[in-house]
Amino acid sequence: MIERMPTHCGDDTCPSCVIAGDFIFLAHHSGAHHTGGFQSSSITDQMEASLGSLKKTLESAGASLDDMVQINLYLRSIEDFRQAREVFYKYFKNGFPARMGTTTSFLDPACLCMLDGIAYRKRDQQQ
Repeated sequence: MIERMPTHCGDDTCPSCVIAGDFIFLAHHSGAHHTGGFQSSSITDQMEASLGSLKKTLESAGASLDDMVQINLYLRSIEDFRQAREVFYKYFKNGFPARMGTTTSFLDPACLCMLDGIAYRKRDQQQ
């Protein structure tokens, strides 16, 4: 069974995640725009907001950050990598998912980072 969760970004062509069996495929998550705009946000602020948004989506699917098996980190600038990396320690207390990082441009020129990934949780463990 495949379940598509509601959008988290106002674009109804982009579900926040798609649940396929025991896997949860997470769409892009950037969170700082929810706090009043990217303009005043640092990479740390945007990473925390992105991970907070990812956590909220996982919870809506009956999972948690502990269920993450892979995470992709997209940065506007490679110079932000070390600061972005440090934020993972705050959100992943029981081990880190496999991670890939790259740089890219974003539709919003003030966006500094985005995350997506895959989580795994047994369907019978869902709340």
